[in-house]
Amino acid sequence: MSEASAAPAFDAESFLKTLTKKPGVYRMIGAEGEVLYVGKARNLKNRVTSYFRASGLQAKTMALVAKIEDIQVTVTQSETEALLLEQSLIKQERPPYNIVLRDDKSYPYIYLTEHKDYPRLTFHRGAKRKGGRYFGPFPSAYAVRDSLNILQKLFRLRHCDDSYFKNRSRPCLQYQIQRCSAPCVGLIDTQAYREDVELAVMFLEGKSQAVLDTFKRKMDAAAADLEFEKAASLRDQITHLRKVQESQYVHGEGGDVDVFGLATQSGSNCIQAMFIRNGRMWGQRAFYPKNELDMPADELLEAFLSQYYLAGKSRDVPKLVVASHVGEDRDLLAEALSEQSGRRVQILKDVRGQRARWLALALENAAMSLQTYLADRRNMFARFVDLQEALQLETMPERLECFDISHTMGEATVASCVVFDTNGPLKSDYRRFNIAGITPGDDYAAMEQALTRRYRRLKEGEAKLPDILVIDGGPGQVAKAVEVLAAHDVQDVQILGIAKGPDRRAGLERFFLDGEEVRIEGTSSAALLLQHIRDEAHRFAITGHRQRRQKKRQQSELEEIPGVGPKRRKELLTHFGGLAGIKGASIEELAKVPGINRRLAEQIYGSMHQ
Repeated sequence: MSEASAAPAFDAESFLKTLTKKPGVYRMIGAEGEVLYVGKARNLKNRVTSYFRASGLQAKTMALVAKIEDIQVTVTQSETEALLLEQSLIKQERPPYNIVLRDDKSYPYIYLTEHKDYPRLTFHRGAKRKGGRYFGPFPSAYAVRDSLNILQKLFRLRHCDDSYFKNRSRPCLQYQIQRCSAPCVGLIDTQAYREDVELAVMFLEGKSQAVLDTFKRKMDAAAADLEFEKAASLRDQITHLRKVQESQYVHGEGGDVDVFGLATQSGSNCIQAMFIRNGRMWGQRAFYPKNELDMPADELLEAFLSQYYLAGKSRDVPKLVVASHVGEDRDLLAEALSEQSGRRVQILKDVRGQRARWLALALENAAMSLQTYLADRRNMFARFVDLQEALQLETMPERLECFDISHTMGEATVASCVVFDTNGPLKSDYRRFNIAGITPGDDYAAMEQALTRRYRRLKEGEAKLPDILVIDGGPGQVAKAVEVLAAHDVQDVQILGIAKGPDRRAGLERFFLDGEEVRIEGTSSAALLLQHIRDEAHRFAITGHRQRRQKKRQQSELEEIPGVGPKRRKELLTHFGGLAGIKGASIEELAKVPGINRRLAEQIYGSMHQ
């Protein structure tokens, strides 16, 4: 393959145009599909754009950018969630440009010692050779120290080493600032300290609500026993714990859930899978299945779930699977998954609360991933190559134009012209044409007028001629296009018509190249490209039609009367106080308005009462 026809490298400019400003995680992918770098961002667009600025990058960053072949992003609900997902992906992918800790010994933990009476909580990194309990691993040393700071405020457990603990004769500063209960000098008994340890363990296991309930019971008991100072202390702990719950990324609903959202556009599909464990999102993946049989959305997603869970290697099946589309075989699939996992598995579509927010997030990510996939230069380039092969052209087409007509019962007819090149939609070259002077509803005349106006301008050098002119219509529309181009001596432009299939179903279209039918597989890359440009032309046309129709309906009836310009409209409205007064006036009364003679008054009266 020549250099001119080789697939282009990663196109940062077109990728950044589609990138969201929401928080999330981005993964930079190399030529072999390996993950080069994983990062988080409060604003994905701003953060990723910073890697492609013209100057100010360090040499190592420039080396990383030079290796990028793709960037994958995951939108999250908050920056904290992005941080947790980032660390999970770093641990899983071990990207070379991240600071990757090579084994579990390098990850920091919270360590609860085995002390008989007064165990301590402390930071730990390294081999887990000692007895006691280890909580973690945590994504960073900062996360451990922040958690220890919270634990000291809530439960006041000691964190000093044993030699310091044994040699105290009076409480240290940590007791004075209410970060320790001073077990070193016996200011708390063993049983009470053990209860605080149990609460701390529950908190580290994610059972913060149970801890909160325990604090409430203790506060009520202390108040009932008239121990108001103790009740006030517990009240302060409850307040602090509630603040911690608000700032932490902890969902109202825990458990393990897999969430699947399906998005479809221009014949392509994206299924976004999100994996929730212990109430937190630990990973995601986008799939782009081909729909060879043109199945409806619910059947497509059910078929995918069957393949995902039941075919090939065994997968971890949670108790709950949430899917954006489910069909008649949902119960059958749930029964099969229950049998495989040995426990009851549910597949739900209609969910509320946090589950509904997870599903909305999956759908949003699916739609964004599919938009990025369709806009990707390499995917678009491959589709142009496939179109060349399908039409058996000598050279690959590099520019397509597609026309469509939109109206409502002949009213406010608008024609659209959209342009695609090998980079995707070229929106700067889009055009709309307001059609006038034809029989309402005559699509052939509307198409002739739009093509005539467009190609007269192209002959004058307004823009480049396309390689292929795509018409949303069958042989009749193609013949009309051939006639218009011949009349304007436009050569070297091939005309391709797309006739809708039965029930207008995508994938069943018929294609006509210069009047002769050609066969293009409905699920091929070439067909998907043609569906994409046709759908874009339809969207652009119907948007223009609706705008024109709305504008017309908002216009004053006076604007349609010849000879009544802005000044005379103002005089009429001022004289009669509004349109209703004008409609109720006689010809003689209309003629009394400054600037309105008898003849114009008759014309206004006739227009208002026809």
